[in-house]
Parts: sequence; C-alpha cells; structure tokens
Amino acid sequence: MNTVVDFLTGPWDHVFMRRAFLVAAMSGIVAGVVGTHVVLRGMAFIGDAVAHSVFPGVAVAFVLHADLVVGGAIAGLATAFAVAVFSQNRRLSEDSVIGVFFAGAFGLGIVVLSSAPGYSGSLESFLFGQILGISDGDVRQVAVVGAVLLIATLAVHKELVAVTLDRESARAAGLPVFALDLVLYALVTVTVVISLQAVGNVLVLALLITPATCARLLTDRIGVMMLLAPTIGAGSSVVGLYLSYEFDLAAGGLIVLVSTGVFILVWLFAPRHGLWARTRLRLRHRTAPADKPLPAPAG
Repeated sequence: MNTVVDFLTGPWDHVFMRRAFLVAAMSGIVAGVVGTHVVLRGMAFIGDAVAHSVFPGVAVAFVLHADLVVGGAIAGLATAFAVAVFSQNRRLSEDSVIGVFFAGAFGLGIVVLSSAPGYSGSLESFLFGQILGISDGDVRQVAVVGAVLLIATLAVHKELVAVTLDRESARAAGLPVFALDLVLYALVTVTVVISLQAVGNVLVLALLITPATCARLLTDRIGVMMLLAPTIGAGSSVVGLYLSYEFDLAAGGLIVLVSTGVFILVWLFAPRHGLWARTRLRLRHRTAPADKPLPAPAG
C-alpha cells in the first residue's frame, strides 16, 4: 500500500515535477481542442509541417541569441500563412502545398544552423522536449497562451465546423473561408509552439493528433469529441510524466507512447467503431435468420 501511495504522490514532492505536470496537462488540453478541428479537416499533415517549419525560426533565434520559442512561433506563423495563400489554388491539393513549404522551411533551418558552430546540444531540448526543466515563467506563459487559444477556438468553433463540412456552402453562406483557414493554421502553429516544451519538435504531432483521433472513434458528436480529446490528451500527458519519473525514462517519449496505447485500446474496443464492436455486428448479421417470404395474395 505504501508503495502505491509513494508512486502516486512522490513526484509532487518536487517543485520541478509540479511545474511539469501543470504544463503537460495544459498542453494536452489545448492540443486536444485544436487537434479536434485538425482531425475533422483531415489535416494531420499540417501538424507535422508546422512542427518542422518552426525550425528555421529557432535556428535564426539561436544564431542571434534570441528566444527560441518566439523565433519558432514567427517562422511557424509565416509558413502557415504561406500554405493558406498558396492552397487557395484549387489545382493544388493542400497536402502538396504543405509538403513544399514544410521541406523548404526545414531546409532553410539546416542552412542557417550550419553557420553556427556548436549548436547540437543547445537545441536538444527543442527537438526532444525539456518539460522537467521549465520555470515558473514558462508555466505562466503556457497558461496564458493556452487560455487565449481555447477562447479563440471556441469563438470560431461553429464557423470552422461549417467550413470543414462543406467549403463551398460555407462560402456561399458568406463565411470568410480564407480568413478561417488562416485562423486554424495560426491556432495549430501556436499550439505546436507551446507544446514543444512537453514533447519536443520530433513528437509534437502525436500530442496534436492522437487524442483527437481517439475521440473521433469514441463519438459521432463534435461537441462530445471536443470534450474527450483534451481529456485524453491531458490524461496521457500526466500518466506519461508519472511513468517517466518512476522509471527514469524520457518524458516526451512516454507521453506519446501512453497516448498511442490509448489509441490502440480505443481502436480495438470503442463501443460503436472499435474492431470488437464491428466484428460482433458482422457476426450478428451473418447468423441472423433470413426473412420469411410474404404470403401469396388471396385469390
């Protein structure tokens, strides 16, 4: 019993762990809410592209000895704006435009970074996360920016859903489709940037996409999905961080592995859309008795 209590309460004895839990939970909540719209739009690739497009901004910030997060945010927003503009050409798929700017931004980052000797160690926290080394100021920053993101997402929720369901109908109804695309890209970019401290650039896509994908399998209602995704995201982040403390393993990697484990369980056992439920439904249809023929009409 004492072992269980120590496992559950031990991390809270350390100030740096309390800060880490707060940032992990807040990042999971924000990423879950914004990720819901990303999954509904089928835009998983944009999360990966934005995560990598912040790289040149981080590289420039490192060379200039400026704030890496601010540099990454500027580069990510610039790339997101470029994707929104160029993808308005209907002959180009959104994924194609994202791929072009994702590769270009990452290449620019490599070129800029190659001009600065001795950079690898300094950027390790950016690539793999530094959740155990965050400060009180980082916690406040994530809290404030996260609250603004949630308010902004809720403010344009109906409009984003309308564009997701039918872009042409939304445009005919007078909605500013291009502006809403920009808003969504900006929301994704800032979400990615504030989540970098939790899981790093390499793994941030999982925090944005996996919880929302789990929620998509669990419900057909967007409102419920908006509640489930942040719950799964925050829960996975906290559990992964606990396991990281207990077994002395990489926090970002365990957060992602926990969320991936949740996805596998949901994929197997979701009440309506899981593999087990669909298999039972198919078996039921196969074993159901055939309909009796109707009696012939009299006369």
